[in-house]
Amino acid sequence: MSDWIGLKNGKHDGITLPQPHEISSREKEDAMGSYLMMFAAWGFGLPLPFISLIASIIYYYLNKNDSRFVGFHAFQALISQIPIAFLNAGAIFWLLILLIREFKIWQGFLLYMILTVGMNIVYLVFSIIGAVKARKGQFYYFYFFGNIAFLRFYGPNAEKKEEKTGPNLPPRGF
Repeated sequence: MSDWIGLKNGKHDGITLPQPHEISSREKEDAMGSYLMMFAAWGFGLPLPFISLIASIIYYYLNKNDSRFVGFHAFQALISQIPIAFLNAGAIFWLLILLIREFKIWQGFLLYMILTVGMNIVYLVFSIIGAVKARKGQFYYFYFFGNIAFLRFYGPNAEKKEEKTGPNLPPRGF
């Protein structure tokens, strides 16, 4: 698995990760903010799971180019929120169906709600840890999602993205 994220003999294919003292306070705060998007729906007091997901998408697209560090954390927070949003949406949809058709609670619904609440608690804990680590200028890798975010911002194709930008030039004709 370590070869999958570009590690060979403990080295990162020539990629040097920024150290906490090299990251500005603004970058640390922006990276931390990406994990706080999960509270967007809670701030409205609404049980709408996709509000937080939309907030994360907007936050990611506004901050992904600030730095690789911010982009990594924003992308990790975004993609890890997708399954939680769908779990929550399923719970709300199922609850509405039960309330409209009949008020009989099924065992399957109770098991689904226990799973959903448990996953939300786990996500909350990981997001708080991720936010604290990001504020300290450290990387924190969620299971599965951390590897995806790392490859996107620090993997072999990430440097190719930077090379394409080129220097700033005035518009043609000047």
